[in-house]
Amino acid sequence: MSRRFLRTAEVAAAVGVHPNTVRMYEAWGLLQEIPRTPAGYRQFTQAHVDQMRLARKAYEGQWPGRPIHQAAVAVVKQSASGDFGGALEGAYGLLSVIQGEQAEAENAILFLQRWVSGTAADGTSRTLRIGDAASLLGVTTDVLRNWERDGLVRVPRDSHNRYRRYGAVEIGRLRVIRMLRRAGYSTMAILRMLLALDEGGTADLRQALDTPRPDEDAYSAADRWLSALAEWEQRAHAMIALLEAMITTQRA
Repeated sequence: MSRRFLRTAEVAAAVGVHPNTVRMYEAWGLLQEIPRTPAGYRQFTQAHVDQMRLARKAYEGQWPGRPIHQAAVAVVKQSASGDFGGALEGAYGLLSVIQGEQAEAENAILFLQRWVSGTAADGTSRTLRIGDAASLLGVTTDVLRNWERDGLVRVPRDSHNRYRRYGAVEIGRLRVIRMLRRAGYSTMAILRMLLALDEGGTADLRQALDTPRPDEDAYSAADRWLSALAEWEQRAHAMIALLEAMITTQRA
């Protein structure tokens, strides 16, 4: 009995994508080598369908940052090369990257919550000019100007020379902003949260960080960072399950 191969349209239907997506993934090196008939027709198998499902887990939606992007793509390409065991190891590595990002994001929120509850975030005893403040925080003066321009912080100015004067209050707020930015939260998410805080809201800061407003028509993964990381943790587990099934099929 001859083996029945699948057509491009059948693979696309099985995965829920357009046939052009299948061709694109092939061109990107995300699928195992696809045999062709003498007439040039592709001869897909169930293994290609499984690989497409794996690739879709890595490529659909937004990537929350370069490390996760690179780790996810590496898993797909290693699987496409036929090294399912190496890809499985990589998928666990991807999960570790995601969980590391989640831990950093949660620690930044803990720091935020302590600051909001009244715990001082800085003990600066004198006012600083912008260059000294930037040096203290380990950022550039342009970063501080941008944060002020974006509405994240208001900095008082000397009444005589109009120089910015950063005291303990401003430096403490900037430390919170810097930690949130380094933990992956976008400027828009931080602004959204700080506006809620400045208006007197303290109970839903986590939700404010993670929930774009209706007027934010276009937003990135970093605008809803906690949710994006949670979704990618689920994807990593799904990729692990797919690869384990692929390894089992290969051994059968």
